[in-house]
Amino acid sequence: MLATIEGIEILDGADELAAMVVHSDVAQQYKEAKRKLLNDKKAQSLIYEFSKMKEKYEEVQRFGKYHPDYKTVSKDIRVLKREVDLLDTVYEYKVAEKALEKLLNEISGIIAGQVSKNIKVPTGNPFFDNMSCGGGCGSGGSCGCG
Repeated sequence: MLATIEGIEILDGADELAAMVVHSDVAQQYKEAKRKLLNDKKAQSLIYEFSKMKEKYEEVQRFGKYHPDYKTVSKDIRVLKREVDLLDTVYEYKVAEKALEKLLNEISGIIAGQVSKNIKVPTGNPFFDNMSCGGGCGSGGSCGCG
């Protein structure tokens, strides 16, 4: 833990940044979408049903196409997932969650970029996450990071 005045200032700045994110429109929309989703009885019922179906699906997947219920369970879970995904409250929650994730990724990228252009920060996009330095020359990764 940083015990210097500079360390305390950094932690205070982090607290201020966190408060700004929490009070941002993006975070407020996320909280509202989550509240609506939690209060949507149909959505909660389908989500519960989906979690139970997922347990069956995972068991069937262990044996693959050789399990007697493979086709039925695989089809049923896809149909149920689609039904859950088409609910307005689920859709709105996922959109709000992605927007908040994007904001947090952008903040992380800005902070990391100010320290060094070579610091890896998850972007939420696997294509770009895999393009950054491969661990440096000593680990067998890309040497062009320096």
